[in-house]
Amino acid sequence: MKEEKIIIPANGYLMLFVFLILFFGSITAMILLKNPVFIPVIIIALVLAFGFIMVNPNGSRVLLLFGKYVGTVKQNGFYWVNPFYTKKKISLRASNFDSERLKVNDKLGNPIMISTILVWRVNNTYKAAFDVDNYEHFVRVQTDAAVRKLASMYPYDNFADEGHDEDITLRSSVNEVSEALEKELEERLSIAGIEVLEARIGYLAYAQEIASAMLKRQQATAIVAARHKIVEGAVSMVEMALHELNQKELLVLDEERKAAMVSNLLVILCGDKEASPVVNTGTLHQ
Repeated sequence: MKEEKIIIPANGYLMLFVFLILFFGSITAMILLKNPVFIPVIIIALVLAFGFIMVNPNGSRVLLLFGKYVGTVKQNGFYWVNPFYTKKKISLRASNFDSERLKVNDKLGNPIMISTILVWRVNNTYKAAFDVDNYEHFVRVQTDAAVRKLASMYPYDNFADEGHDEDITLRSSVNEVSEALEKELEERLSIAGIEVLEARIGYLAYAQEIASAMLKRQQATAIVAARHKIVEGAVSMVEMALHELNQKELLVLDEERKAAMVSNLLVILCGDKEASPVVNTGTLHQ
């Protein structure tokens, strides 16, 4: 048998009543009749007592008879099974696993620190009990391996200035990266009968040796992007100003005066400090 088999054993309360009758009835009869013939009955009753099991909510018991898989009890309650069964507890509750921070290289070769938070539970008790040695240790090892593979598939950030214009990055594409991580973990953990409920990046940062340099790079990229927007807006404002002046015929400007006006407006609009006005009492060339 290589698949999980769900069974419902005998009612534990009924067997408890039988046990009490056999055990205490034999003791009482032996005392009253003073006959040791009831001693084997007492021994049988004690052996039957080892068959009682209790299954808590979201718990299970895997039953084996001399190494042979008999079945799994998943329904919570009080039961009685063959006293010679080996009973192994496996929890069906959801478990959290916060992996260690691993130092790996992203797709561009930059060293990063990354960890993941995994929410999982046992879905197939047969695979968890017999297909892997220790399913909890298996989850930890395979999660680390999946995180390492995920980090090598995507860059940490998108650096379009170097020609690495990636659609999915570890930093910005949270949903896409989480879906890829969940899919990878489902494939790896299915052999152990583990169901992946949620997987996401818990920690993400550049490694210490390049963190300072990358921070400066991100700041420079942000400054360049901001300057680009400022210049784009300033050019639009200058174009609008010249258009309005020309349309309303307030001033007649030759090409040289237009160039001077455009230069002054761009200095005022693009400068990071307030411009100091200069009063020209002569001509444009004096």
